[in-house]
Amino acid sequence: MSTEIPDDKAIILFDGVCNLCSGFVQFVLPRDTEEKYRFASLQSDVGQALLVEHDLPSDELESVVLIEDGESYVKSAAIIQIASGLGGAYRLLSPFRYLPRSVRDRIYDFVADHRYRWFGKKDQCMIPSGDVQSRFLD
Repeated sequence: MSTEIPDDKAIILFDGVCNLCSGFVQFVLPRDTEEKYRFASLQSDVGQALLVEHDLPSDELESVVLIEDGESYVKSAAIIQIASGLGGAYRLLSPFRYLPRSVRDRIYDFVADHRYRWFGKKDQCMIPSGDVQSRFLD
């Protein structure tokens, strides 16, 4: 795993012990054929440093965060931006950005609040293997 933070790649920060969040990463990896995204857990030193750098709370681990082109996206905005970046049919989520953020994030927060109960929790962050290992920063 690489600890150097690339400037030319988008970085997805995720809750490394959450099964739903890890599943989201596993969903993105094979669909990101251009290898646009790099990944780091929110709990990692890299994740914590990026949160601080972007003035995001480093003690709240309830959101997927996207760092792209110097901007940070959280919660539903991150999911919509990532889906758009994957292209193809995933761009169909793009129109949801026109819903009020408060509505989108209320739904996001509901799922986030129940994610461990519904999807479970790992004892430690997922450890990538094989050819995708180089795409993880922590």
